Amino acid sequence: MEINGVEIKDNYAEGFGIKVTRILVTAATKRLAKIAATEATGYGTSVIGCPAEAGIDCYVPPTETPDGRPGYVIMLCQGSKKQLDHELLERIGMCILTAPTTAAFNVLDDADEELKTGFKLKFFGDGFEDELEIDGRKMHSIPIMSGDFLVESTFGFKAGVAGGNFFILAENQMAGVMAAEAAVDAISAVEGVITPFPGGMVASGSKVGCNNYKFLNASTNEKMCVTLKDKVDSDIREDANGVFEIVIDGIDEESVRAAMKAGIEAACNVPGVLEIDAGNFGGNLGAYKINLQDLF
Repeated sequence: MEINGVEIKDNYAEGFGIKVTRILVTAATKRLAKIAATEATGYGTSVIGCPAEAGIDCYVPPTETPDGRPGYVIMLCQGSKKQLDHELLERIGMCILTAPTTAAFNVLDDADEELKTGFKLKFFGDGFEDELEIDGRKMHSIPIMSGDFLVESTFGFKAGVAGGNFFILAENQMAGVMAAEAAVDAISAVEGVITPFPGGMVASGSKVGCNNYKFLNASTNEKMCVTLKDKVDSDIREDANGVFEIVIDGIDEESVRAAMKAGIEAACNVPGVLEIDAGNFGGNLGAYKINLQDLF
């Protein structure tokens, strides 16, 4: 199968279940909201080493937010309910409460369970905190130097999908970069998903385990490293010298599939792209098998 002359391999991405929450961060200006959202999603590329996978989902204009101010929806993903609870408290408390003029709202309506994040954070007010309602939501108002920080009392989470992915194989590194950027831009228009790696692009694709060092849970995917093509049993075609992976987390499988389709279509429009492939672990990692050709 081809799209614009780019080969779409008959292969599948292997996704796995994860717990997902969505938070709307608003502020007095779009710039301040973006800063807070960016801070709150830092160090969130992969649960291989990070405490959560995290990223910015979408921008929300003032006409669509509970407090009539600009905001960004962020997503946090973790396999453990206890760890997700911890990450919510840490990231809202240390990265959003500390940011100027912000407020934090729950925007996961179909939650499986709720976490009492805002209720816990209210005690930062040292007895001066208050309770109010905004747009039918129970909010805690915490006095801080710049005014009051408003946070919803509870935040929901649900079973989502992590690890949706595809590989872009290009003639050279810059063609791969341009294609990956185009893919990430296209995916950003799909609501309910994030691309948690830096700039949405994975430069360091990994494999489960390690061949030579048994103390590592994951290590470099040598079969997809362009500088090792002549040294290992490579999975990279001879004419490809730029490889990037796009990893996608979403609120459900349908959202991840939509994001993969949008990203692949965008990448295939960039000159120099040769092939689209996907990463999997033979069905040993997760229950979701998303075949690339089935997306089209």
